[in-house]
Amino acid sequence: MSVLFLILGMYYSMQAERRKIDICIISDIHLGTRACHAAELNHYLRSIDPTILIINGDWLDIWNFGAGYFPQEHIENIFLVLDYARQGVPVYYLTGNHDDDMRHFSGYKFDTLQLRDEIVLHIDGKKHWIFHGDKYDLSVGGSARWLAKLGGRTYDTIFEANRLVNSVRRKYGKEDILISKYVRDKVKTIVKSNVQDFESVACEIGIEQGYDYIICGHIHKPQMRVVNSDKGSATYLNSGDWLENLTALEYANGAWDIFYYQHDLRFKGINRT
Repeated sequence: MSVLFLILGMYYSMQAERRKIDICIISDIHLGTRACHAAELNHYLRSIDPTILIINGDWLDIWNFGAGYFPQEHIENIFLVLDYARQGVPVYYLTGNHDDDMRHFSGYKFDTLQLRDEIVLHIDGKKHWIFHGDKYDLSVGGSARWLAKLGGRTYDTIFEANRLVNSVRRKYGKEDILISKYVRDKVKTIVKSNVQDFESVACEIGIEQGYDYIICGHIHKPQMRVVNSDKGSATYLNSGDWLENLTALEYANGAWDIFYYQHDLRFKGINRT
């Protein structure tokens, strides 16, 4: 009996240590790829107590399912999210380009989990437009879709090689290098050289429609900035990713914040903004 009380005490102690936040937004997790930091994300999700959880696209990397890679921590991540829903926390799963097959089921509900393409939230009197962002990115649609899929598979291969290189570098006391991030940024620069910047398009449309906040994922770059146009202004936010930046958007105490997960080996000295 004493052991049972000890276990229960530890459980409630862990629950009490969770940070309470109003809204948590994560995106670009890419479960099913080797680049995904699911273990770190699981640790983060266990450390917070959000009123609302939003997954803003590319939670599942369906494009990469043919590789047959889906380890235990990726499965645990799905169950963690489902546990939030079972506990009554509203969970919104917004579809992205890597899980766009899920758009056939938009509107589906499971407990408090809702599958959507986008949502609009009214928070403290402000209108928040939240969506992945790929529908305004011409580099992943139409004839460019096959190139984007090929790039995703190639990136996963490069990431695996990058991990081996860094394991050798650590043995000689050298810092990690992010070859995979460099390649991703270069490829995106080439692909997007002759297409519209989806952020500019999304912000222009958002301002015209009277949104105060425009919140996206997709490009894996955590951001928070005010965008001005001749029709008004809005705050643009991007939740980043769980491949390289390991970031989330958090809303608490009436303000948005970008949370950076501190990774021991690759993200030394990076703190919350």
